[in-house]
Amino acid sequence: MIPIVVICLYLVLIAVIGSVALSKSKANTEDFFLASRSVGSMVFFLSIFATNMTAFAILGSSGQAYRQGIGIYGLMASSSGFVIPLTIFFIGTRLWAIGKRFGHQTQVSFFRDRWECSTIGTVIFALSVAMLVPYMIISIMGGGTVLAHLSDLGGTRAPLIPYWLGCAIVAVVVTLNVFLGGMRGTVWVNILQTTLFLSFGAIAVLVISQHLPGGFGEYIHKLAADPKTHFLVTRERLPERAFWSYTLIPLSSIMFPHMAIMCFSARKVTAFKRTVVLYPLAILLIWLPCVFLGVIGAAALGKVSDPDGVLLLMLENYAPAWLAGLLGAGIISAVMGSDAHQVLALSTMFTKDVYQHYGGREKYGERAAVHFARAFILVVTVAAYVIALGLKDKQGIFEIAIRYAFSGFAAMAPVMVAALFWRRSTKWGALASTVFVAACLIYFALLQTAHKPGDVLWQLGQGKDAIKVLFLNPRGDVSFWNGFMTVVPMVFGSALCMVAGSLLSRAPSRATIEKYFPADPVVVPEPVGLASLPAATTFVSGK
Repeated sequence: MIPIVVICLYLVLIAVIGSVALSKSKANTEDFFLASRSVGSMVFFLSIFATNMTAFAILGSSGQAYRQGIGIYGLMASSSGFVIPLTIFFIGTRLWAIGKRFGHQTQVSFFRDRWECSTIGTVIFALSVAMLVPYMIISIMGGGTVLAHLSDLGGTRAPLIPYWLGCAIVAVVVTLNVFLGGMRGTVWVNILQTTLFLSFGAIAVLVISQHLPGGFGEYIHKLAADPKTHFLVTRERLPERAFWSYTLIPLSSIMFPHMAIMCFSARKVTAFKRTVVLYPLAILLIWLPCVFLGVIGAAALGKVSDPDGVLLLMLENYAPAWLAGLLGAGIISAVMGSDAHQVLALSTMFTKDVYQHYGGREKYGERAAVHFARAFILVVTVAAYVIALGLKDKQGIFEIAIRYAFSGFAAMAPVMVAALFWRRSTKWGALASTVFVAACLIYFALLQTAHKPGDVLWQLGQGKDAIKVLFLNPRGDVSFWNGFMTVVPMVFGSALCMVAGSLLSRAPSRATIEKYFPADPVVVPEPVGLASLPAATTFVSGK
């Protein structure tokens, strides 16, 4: 009961923070969705990092390390530590400046104004929602997994909090926090949550190392000496083409609606400086211990039925009950920190890009917009919860995130880059990219359901020299050109569609181009002399 009591107290605290945020809020969408664009630099870093640290980073990374080995850290964390700060610096700062100048609150509203389009913006909104819901689902699945594992009483009976109830508890608390506090409540909670899960890794490694018989060194040696587990301490199960494919995955970060909306909420552009510097260090503190403990779990625990729960099993077996509760709260904080931003982002997009865009505010007023936003929060959360229950024991957290959320949003990155940096880009190029990405996601999902792992769908040539253009790898994931992940053709295909569609269509109006790409004024220095002095200046003879 001790871990569950600790976690429940933590969840109550989250709900209280949301209630306090409600008392400070104003009845307008600018305050509800962006906290009146008043988020300071340190809070901005804590929030934007919490936004990106989901069940994927905590449970998914340890579960995948249990399956594939310690190379998972190099696969995801190293590229994320470089690529995400760069996208925040080059893209996030420009989004902030544009939002500050023209009042944009979502990336869709920016696309509509930038490319003079309405319907195409709605298409981008629909695809963004479809790709973000799987990300919400893994957050809810992660919360249910944590509560179920920490309440199973050592596996002697059914858990006190079954998976379905754990998912419901997390969904309700997150919804309550966002429903009441909006962006202000979300970023306040992030201060607590980020502090918790940043300290989680160091504490977990320290405590578990003291309780493991023989220490970490013995287990690493055991893994390396056994031919069946040797791959866990090498990179032999991480093909080179898959490794380079993963370097494109972090491009998805800035395209996630909740990340873009966070960029709009900063008070000053200097907030981005601290985030760019601290983000790689925070990635190190999260990913390294989780991946390391996942690998050690393969030796310490043996075969487990649910690899996504290996980190929780390590806590259950090698940490005191009260500390397991605190560390479990740290894991849930990572899950909930991102889920809250995802829910808020979907609500913001619905309100601004559908309700307000199609005349809802003029008809019902500004106050009603907040009510519609809260109603949409309830609808989306219920839908994500139902799907999370249906996916239990069918797909892992890591696979769901990579297949549907990360690959899709990474492939939309060329759309954002073109909107911000290419004058000649057009709405038709954006539409071509969006339709291409949506078609790829649907097509690859159908291939995975219609074929078995190992099936070759399309190849060039025969025998040893045959090139597998499209096939399912042994895990059942669609792969391309002898081992590249689908994110590779999706990103480059999206960029090609953006370029071709823009060059084959008419450019936006001169007024729009000059609005977003103003020409630098030419400053002509004036001569220093009597002619340059103000007209009211007079001189007195002899002085």
